[in-house]
Amino acid sequence: MSNPFDLTGRAALVTGGNGGIGFGIARGLAEAGAMVAIAGRNTAKNSKAVAELEALGAKAIAVEADVSDEASVAAMTSQVAERFGRIDILVANAGINIRKPPEDYALAEWHQIINANLTSLFLCANAVLPAFRAAGAGKIITIGSMSSIFGGAIIGPYAASKGAVVQFTRSLAVAWAKHNVQVNSILPGFIDTDLTRGGRQSAPEMFARIVERTPAGRWGQPEDLAGLAVFLASRASDFITGTAIPADGGYSIQL
Repeated sequence: MSNPFDLTGRAALVTGGNGGIGFGIARGLAEAGAMVAIAGRNTAKNSKAVAELEALGAKAIAVEADVSDEASVAAMTSQVAERFGRIDILVANAGINIRKPPEDYALAEWHQIINANLTSLFLCANAVLPAFRAAGAGKIITIGSMSSIFGGAIIGPYAASKGAVVQFTRSLAVAWAKHNVQVNSILPGFIDTDLTRGGRQSAPEMFARIVERTPAGRWGQPEDLAGLAVFLASRASDFITGTAIPADGGYSIQL
């Protein structure tokens, strides 16, 4: 029996894949045999990510894109499909956060977060569907958050967007099952990335409490999400859809 986790010959598009969680997932997909397209707006980070994937022996490209802009997303998916000849996997990872109390957000900041985290998923998912339908199958992995489950005083718009990501994941899973497309969400716990290090430095006591509450006793690393992503991107998960799976070292299960 062939390896159900083998992604050889498959093409993956990872938005926000040039660093942090996105790159950890991109690396895992590449190690499983996939061709990987990194989508991001930082040219230098894109180039570095592609070089690291190529050093693993993977076929990799970078595409500069604004995933909250419909025309940019259309151009991105067209370029990936042209370079790889197909798109089999979408990892909708791109996102931002702005931390402040709810009453201090400007309306423009609200829209910025919602567009980057939620509208981008809507646009990217719809953009890859034609390629999935042509192939007769497809996999979408969305990236939620612990804030898909919990609230937080200074992450209102972010939490709203990440809760909606999970609900939209479920809706896509139901709508596109007829196209043999599986759609699942990963809910990362507290992961050590460039984006979270600033918060850890500014509020060390709060982040120490996170470790105390986490049964694994540590922060996660981007590579901790790779195995789950490979599973959800492979035929090993063909009968799993509409799920939201925490990858949090047990944070969400401990009182």
